[in-house]
Amino acid sequence: MELKEVLRFADDKVFSKTGKHLDDLQEAILKEALQGRKYAKVAQDRGCSEGYVRVAAAELWKILSDVLGEDVSKGNVRAILERANFYNSPSAILSNNVTFNNVNVCKERARSPTEPQNPQQTPKQLHIDLGDAPEIFTFFDRTSELSTLENWITGDNRTRLIALLGISGIGKTTLSLSLIDRIKTQFDYVIYRSLRFSPTLDATLTNLLQIFSQPSETPQNIETKISQILDYLRKYRCLIVLDDVQMLFSSQQLAGQYKTGYEDYQLFFKLIADVCHQSCLILNSWEKPREIARLSKEDHPVRCFELGSLGEAAKEILNSQKLSDEETWSTLIDIYQGNPLWLELTATLIRELFGGRVSEFLQCEMPILDEGLQFQLSQPFGRLTAAELAVMVHLANQAEPVAVSHFFNQIPFSPSEIVNAVRSLGSRFLLDVVEEEKIILFSLNPVLKQYVISMSI
Repeated sequence: MELKEVLRFADDKVFSKTGKHLDDLQEAILKEALQGRKYAKVAQDRGCSEGYVRVAAAELWKILSDVLGEDVSKGNVRAILERANFYNSPSAILSNNVTFNNVNVCKERARSPTEPQNPQQTPKQLHIDLGDAPEIFTFFDRTSELSTLENWITGDNRTRLIALLGISGIGKTTLSLSLIDRIKTQFDYVIYRSLRFSPTLDATLTNLLQIFSQPSETPQNIETKISQILDYLRKYRCLIVLDDVQMLFSSQQLAGQYKTGYEDYQLFFKLIADVCHQSCLILNSWEKPREIARLSKEDHPVRCFELGSLGEAAKEILNSQKLSDEETWSTLIDIYQGNPLWLELTATLIRELFGGRVSEFLQCEMPILDEGLQFQLSQPFGRLTAAELAVMVHLANQAEPVAVSHFFNQIPFSPSEIVNAVRSLGSRFLLDVVEEEKIILFSLNPVLKQYVISMSI
């Protein structure tokens, strides 16, 4: 039997137990291990670090241990398979061909089991650690959004990884904390942490592990820390929110590119998505992580949720500021894109300088950008590449939405640079996108357009 049939057999055994197939990296690790080769070979072939491969391998041996009922490692995986009578004889050579002893390898994939891989074990009481989460004094109606997220997390097809995305100020933190309050009783552990100060993965894992165990029990090796976190996510039902994920990414680089020394987060998030467990990790970011786009497929327990305008619910913000001329509020909300923070800052300006009269404010040339709003916009704009800035400036001077090809020969960058810049701006939620007659068109909303124009003067 050829080596690929051995791998298929292992994949079927794992799937029948866990409901998850081996991914490409796991298959590569198993293949090289069965042939007595080192992790460095896998790393070289796949263009990644050996440390990355070692973490993935540790998780693979854990999965195989659960499936085969023995402690599996790189050094003993072949011997365990021999004892399981998978090979024709102990002296069988695993090279390009492998002989099995009348083993019927089922070519059809098994269905997902109805029972979880590990029985749930719960602590004596709900453990909530919200760390430095901001206190939420007012929550404006996001009923539909909450229902969708709750269904993803607690429904039949439990989602392991959710990216909660949207431009700065749109309300990601408030929504995630409201979600926690809504579904916390369905978990053993509920944890919130902000990454605003760009902690390394090692620091984040250490912080999380100390919630589950004593600090003295925290291992020093990052691979072991990842493995322990995954064990806790299997053992307990956990909801973990990591806020401000965009702070892990580089400035003046295309969206979603990790800073030097932070690349391990990409592996960690992938493992959260790929490894079988009963928990959920939510990533809040105003810059879309690149791996999320690859992982969020129909058959994967990974979802993206892009948070948009508050819509009519934003009137609560204007009412709380005691603004007048309610018949004009919808116009104000539309101009400021239903963004809670933008509207809060603008409403304060209207109250202080226009006596709360919205109709008088709207007589000015719109939109007016409060100093606080300009500061908020400066943060994502300060991260843009030269090509992205050129695209934004060009769009700010267009009266109508334009196609990508419109930029060619209009700004001093190659077509490849322009295409990558437009895609990156989309991942930063700085573009409005419409489709007309099967043509994708791009534009800027009034607030961003005004900011770009003022920035260019």
